[in-house]
Amino acid sequence: MHRWMGQCTRADEGDEAERARRLEALFDAHSGRVFAYAARRSSPQDADDVVGETFLVAWRRLDAVPPDALPWLLGVARKVLSNRRRGLLRLDRFAAELAAWLREVPGADPAGEVPTRLDVLSALASLPRKQGEALTLTAWDGLDIAAGAAAAGCSRATFSVRLHRARRRMMKDLDLTGHVMAGPGAGDPPGKRAAEERTEEARRR
Repeated sequence: MHRWMGQCTRADEGDEAERARRLEALFDAHSGRVFAYAARRSSPQDADDVVGETFLVAWRRLDAVPPDALPWLLGVARKVLSNRRRGLLRLDRFAAELAAWLREVPGADPAGEVPTRLDVLSALASLPRKQGEALTLTAWDGLDIAAGAAAAGCSRATFSVRLHRARRRMMKDLDLTGHVMAGPGAGDPPGKRAAEERTEEARRR
């Protein structure tokens, strides 16, 4: 029994090593062409990411890669680029809606300068992890306080405090106001529509 298991383990290890060699050969042969394809349609930095995601798909679906692999790889890269563009568009909408949402909270200065997408995303990235989670669960995923608390694994009161602090810090960082007078539950998040759009998009695939 143990001898049979050992033979299976060695066989599995041999299969993985062969798969790794196949992927390495694919990468050596075609990564330059995939990069050039992606770079013509995006930035060099984004093209690097597209190459990585393309060959990750190739690794996962290695048995589906045909002998003439380049057209297949470029097809995967095209889908990766398309998904990234849709993601950026959703991110743009999210940032704009989040900025508008923050400006509607009592205490915000309606005459203040409108934050850019990069301003919003930078401020979001600077939040403590749990506060950022609370804000994105409501503003990006469209959850209410009860559902957000369940997703975050905390009480509603704790979640509300995290969300309130996240809003207050975002508004301060974005120069929307010097003081937030709204309570933890004030304002409706912009994420419900975005979450519904992502769900509908996934359903169509």
